[in-house]
Amino acid sequence: MSHWNLFESTYEAVRSSRYQVAVLPLGATEPHNLHLPYGTDTIEGDVLGREACAQAARRGAEVLLLPTVPYGTETNLSRFPFAMNLQPSTLLLVIRDLVASIRAAGVRKIVLLNMHGGNELKSVLRELFHTADAHLFLCNWWEVIADEYAHIFEQPEDHAGEMETSIIMARRPELVARRADGSLACADGQTRPCRFEAVRRGWVRISRPWHLLTQSTGSGDPRAATAEKGERVLALLTSRLADFLVELSGSPLDADFPMTTTE
Repeated sequence: MSHWNLFESTYEAVRSSRYQVAVLPLGATEPHNLHLPYGTDTIEGDVLGREACAQAARRGAEVLLLPTVPYGTETNLSRFPFAMNLQPSTLLLVIRDLVASIRAAGVRKIVLLNMHGGNELKSVLRELFHTADAHLFLCNWWEVIADEYAHIFEQPEDHAGEMETSIIMARRPELVARRADGSLACADGQTRPCRFEAVRRGWVRISRPWHLLTQSTGSGDPRAATAEKGERVLALLTSRLADFLVELSGSPLDADFPMTTTE
């Protein structure tokens, strides 16, 4: 039994433990090309949350992993069946209520481990800044390894491409659909560019109409994926997140938190 994993813990284990940090993974239920399961983002949240918190706990961090929220914002995938949507305003309320429950249990350092690109959560940090009586930290998992991505993967990744396929191959290979010859039962992940240069160059942003962007729901070619690449990126993600959790757990909630102490 792991006292750092709430889903698997008894009340006796929880009331006998001290927690400085709560980690709340936020997943999604949505199609991922033709070869990955709808629960890909949620599986990734389970895996990364578990492995990072286990490593941090072994190093002395007083950390608690909460169950992954399996739904997120899917408004621009609404044309695809069973893209299970929570409106951004609804997701804010869900997170607000969960944060209140965490705070009521005495934990004031909370990490939102976001596994889904459709969850734009910076506004949540701003909304809860003065009302939650807690310190919220947002971790978008793909940003953690952005500086090392090109050293591991061959193809750019957006959704259900090489990186996500590699991670599911590494941890849940039985859920990766394959053809009779063993190749991935996937589309190539090609997408249509926007007609506006300002959007293509990132000067102007839109919520992409996913049914016009790609017919397969995939964005990014997954065919170079391997389980070995999945292990490499998970090791890097786990190490970096665990380092942060150890540091966060040991940091006192003084008057200057989270800034450096004034001289």
